[in-house]
Amino acid sequence: MNSEKSTQLVSATDHFSVLLSPTPRGARLARLLATDWMRDRDLPHPTAEAAEHLVAELAANAATHGRLAGRDFRLALLDRDATLRIEVTDTRGDDLPSRRVPAPDAESGRGLLLAEALADRWGVRLGPVPRKTVWAELDLPHP
Repeated sequence: MNSEKSTQLVSATDHFSVLLSPTPRGARLARLLATDWMRDRDLPHPTAEAAEHLVAELAANAATHGRLAGRDFRLALLDRDATLRIEVTDTRGDDLPSRRVPAPDAESGRGLLLAEALADRWGVRLGPVPRKTVWAELDLPHP
């Protein structure tokens, strides 16, 4: 199923969810859709910028490491209790992210270090089989 042609959106004031194909194009679309959603919510610039980087990294990881033919990944954004939660769910529950320090000349492998630096909290939730969800949270400034 080519989800970019049949993108399913669930949008409410505090929730956004979309299925995307696990491709570089799907990862870019995740970032663009998240950026639009955050712009519509008037999130403050530093928070929105950090969230854009987190979405880009988690979506790229889903497209690269969570990819299984014919299975999409889901991006969800939730704004609740003064927290922005970013969730990316893929169908490779057997391939858990691991935090490692890459070699200085490595071209990849810094994604979770970036998530750790930008997010106030992050983690991985397993299930239902065969899925896993990598999530990151950002505390929103009080008005």
